[in-house]
Amino acid sequence: MRNMTDNQKNPELQQLVSEHRASMRQLGLSESQFELGQFETRRFPDARQEILEVMLKLKRQYQPEIVFVHTAQDIHQDHQTITQEATRAFRGTTVLGFDVLRSSYGFFPHFLAEVSEQAVENKIAALKKYATYASRYYFSPEIIRATAIRHGALAERPFAEGFDIIRIVGAFG
Repeated sequence: MRNMTDNQKNPELQQLVSEHRASMRQLGLSESQFELGQFETRRFPDARQEILEVMLKLKRQYQPEIVFVHTAQDIHQDHQTITQEATRAFRGTTVLGFDVLRSSYGFFPHFLAEVSEQAVENKIAALKKYATYASRYYFSPEIIRATAIRHGALAERPFAEGFDIIRIVGAFG
């Protein structure tokens, strides 16, 4: 798992690195399974080529079957850059876009993946590790749970994660 920024240039976000580590551990990841980049928040468009090069390196290193990025409907400039560069870097790879509630407009999930209630609770527990964002509505357990229930309803399941399809690559026999 790769996050492109550690947000350390923002004095209000100095705790995010330790919060991110705690969140990833909650999800069962070890330190070797995630990394934080050092691109400056709100400056990703200026670093497009460097971001693309990081993604190409990740593609060579991991050869992923699926890549998850922000939805193409996201209006945040950094999120847009990540999605656009991932679409370039991971040609020949399935790319799915996730919703960021506060910056996605017009998002509708066309790919739904059933998840368990325990998975939803674990996601909520992982997000609670971000004390920096505890007061933000989009980190609210009720919002997270309601979104999983809504996506579940669309899939006729109790809970689901929803994604938009940026690219599907499949083999048919």
